[in-house]
Amino acid sequence: MTRTNGNHRKFALGAAALAAFAAIAATPVVADDWRGWNIHPPTYPNGIALDAFAKEVAETTDGRVTPTVYHNAVLGDQPDAIEQARNGALDFGNFNMGPMGPIVPATNILSLPFIFASVDQMHTVMDGEIGQRFSDALAEKGLVALSWFDSGARSLYNTRAPVKTPADVEGLKVRVMNNQLYVDMIGALGGNATPMAFGEVYQSLKTGVIDGAENNYPSYESTNHFEVARFYSITEHLIIPECLCVSTASWDALSDEDKAAVKAAAVNAAAMQRELWAEREKASLAKVREAGAQINEVEDKAAFQSAMDPVYAGFIEKNPDLKSWIDDIKATK
Repeated sequence: MTRTNGNHRKFALGAAALAAFAAIAATPVVADDWRGWNIHPPTYPNGIALDAFAKEVAETTDGRVTPTVYHNAVLGDQPDAIEQARNGALDFGNFNMGPMGPIVPATNILSLPFIFASVDQMHTVMDGEIGQRFSDALAEKGLVALSWFDSGARSLYNTRAPVKTPADVEGLKVRVMNNQLYVDMIGALGGNATPMAFGEVYQSLKTGVIDGAENNYPSYESTNHFEVARFYSITEHLIIPECLCVSTASWDALSDEDKAAVKAAAVNAAAMQRELWAEREKASLAKVREAGAQINEVEDKAAFQSAMDPVYAGFIEKNPDLKSWIDDIKATK
């Protein structure tokens, strides 16, 4: 009886093991659920392109990677999101290079005033060998830049009067993003730079805490800044690209096949975003003009560019190894 009971137990254990193995084999492979960060609403060009990226990745990897984009900065502000992606807590995001400077010093080049002659030239630079240099620099800090989004050209707007020459900026309190280069830029024009959270700008313009700010047409329009600062002057002093970046930890976990699929989806998303951005710029410009904003061309941009010489000199003095990068960008047509 004892031997028989032992055999029964062995048979029962073996059957249980087989059943468990069969259950595991029948269970579908769990997808790698990626979380993505976006500061903009889902209807913004960036949001639409990021959702398209997520959909294409899920389809082309047969569900092995299923990204979800969290819009409107619900997962934190941009500096926090960058750190989360670097640490692997977020899988991907659409990040502006402005706040990237303290982490990846080379990206400060992209925040130099008038570093690009035009948006088209920026695309040429970032889609080529120089853009790969920035990608390599980001990779050393935990981020893989798969493609480059557009954020237009930033210009000055204020509550007082049109800006036509650098002298018109003198004494103006101008909100800038939190980067010393932007502070130096406004200071070189004789203005008083005021780093401030973007969400505080409207009320600060309305109450006179600041006199002006600088941004692109879609941001000027979508935030209603045109209601309180109706003088928009086309200086186009900053053209700052944005990356569609993936956390290195998430990227390294992919197979070569899935890396190729994710990269292709990112490139397609950038092409979509740039096209949608160009359309949105035209629509935003028409809207603010119709609402009474005064848009003025700056005929002598060379005067503004010359005023930036001390900014460049100071940057090169602190970063002599990056001078060749600046020269190469300037030489790219």
